[in-house]
Amino acid sequence: MRSPALLAAALVAAVLLAAGAGVAAAATEEAYVTLLYGDEFVLGVRVLGKSLRDTGTRRDMVVLVSDGVSEYSRKLLQADGWIVNRITLLANPNQVRPKRFWGVYTKLKIFNMTNYKKVVYLDADTIVVKSIEDLFKCGKFCGNLKHSERMNSGVMVVEPSETLFNDMINKVGQLPSYTGGDQGFLNSYYSDFANSRVYEPDSPLTPEPETQRLSTLYNADVGLYMLANKWMVDEKELRIIHYTLGPLKPWDWFTAWLVKPVETWQDIRQKLEESLPGTGGGRNPHDQLVVKILFILPFCLLLFGYYQSCFQTNKELISIRSLCAFARRARHKYKSEESLPSYSVVGSSSVFGISNQRLSNGHLKLPSYFGVMPWTGLLLMLEWTFVAFFLLFGSYLRFVYRWGSISANHVGFSNSDASENHMGPGHQRNMSDCDMDATFYWIGMATIATITVLLPTILGITALFTKLGLMVAGGIVLASFMTYAAEHLAISAFNKGQKDRNASRTRSFCF
Repeated sequence: MRSPALLAAALVAAVLLAAGAGVAAAATEEAYVTLLYGDEFVLGVRVLGKSLRDTGTRRDMVVLVSDGVSEYSRKLLQADGWIVNRITLLANPNQVRPKRFWGVYTKLKIFNMTNYKKVVYLDADTIVVKSIEDLFKCGKFCGNLKHSERMNSGVMVVEPSETLFNDMINKVGQLPSYTGGDQGFLNSYYSDFANSRVYEPDSPLTPEPETQRLSTLYNADVGLYMLANKWMVDEKELRIIHYTLGPLKPWDWFTAWLVKPVETWQDIRQKLEESLPGTGGGRNPHDQLVVKILFILPFCLLLFGYYQSCFQTNKELISIRSLCAFARRARHKYKSEESLPSYSVVGSSSVFGISNQRLSNGHLKLPSYFGVMPWTGLLLMLEWTFVAFFLLFGSYLRFVYRWGSISANHVGFSNSDASENHMGPGHQRNMSDCDMDATFYWIGMATIATITVLLPTILGITALFTKLGLMVAGGIVLASFMTYAAEHLAISAFNKGQKDRNASRTRSFCF
């Protein structure tokens, strides 16, 4: 016979096990949900998930994905802790609508997630900065008012119901949508939502109302922050930040220089774990390779331009056909070892098609987003801008130089005395002066352009319109300097061309 002590221990263990199972079951009855149509928002979902985990939540995190999301992205989100549910898209019945709203009516499917008692929906361009567990105590439907009396569908609390969902589907073609998307439809469906009472976590209402309004703390609009350069509520009490910048999203590197709240998003992004190889900090596995190519390519263009202008005669210039052939051979040799991702838009859905990549666990797809960090993006922009301007303006000076050489032939400037004089010490001094002038102007233009971009950051200015004002003022100074430099260098190049009619055989000119 078993001793009473063993029986008591077994009974206690069974009770604890049952209690643990009850907690697990309760945790799965409520969930955070987001929606993903294509790979371009994958980084946003990853950062959203990280912000939720940082609050200590134990509730399910569910992402509804369409067929436009690659297999690699689905595996990446699963590795991040998301429950990935594949869904089919709901067609948008509105003929007049923005192209990016092609599949937004699919958001209505969260009202049919009946395996959960309540879900909190968050757009992929939101982050949670403070625990929002109290939202699960809200009514059957909760949302936030923005722009007068319009409800924003970026943050919602929903009590799923198959009956409710079917009723919505039946009315999709009947109710108007002022946005041409799901938000306008929901405003028509919940036409009296503006009169709902504000949700107060510490003062629950009995009986539970059908609809309740969420305060701005649960849906802080970055678009409104841009106008006032501050939050309209206590920043310390913020719960959710919503990056409503239209097509501009916080994962676009240049938005970090527009508004301060993007820094909060970037801070969370940098803390992303390496769920799959090469994805730490929100990186794309091939980001480093592409960035290196983008950094090196401008220098190659500069070398090619210098080689073409200084060491080749007109008859000996490298042919475009041979250059293309060399590029094709190099590309073929590289692809035989490892292929680069191709970034192409498929149809009107703006879903990116990605080439298959060999990974350790088989043939998967890489996400289409190019998630460079803000400083990396800024350096690439400055480099490409300077190189493009240098090559274009250099070509202009070369044209003026040849023009001067041709005009010298027409006016009889090529007598033997002139030929002797132009090779004398005075000519060497003129060449040196021209090169020094060109160097001075190039450095001056590059310095002014860089200061124009970085001055608001250096001065610690965060107001958007003040930033734009400083950049416009810097742009005027830069344009004035460039106008003077262009005139002075063009005159120098023209005069030099007149003194050296054999332009195609000289070592250098004012480039």
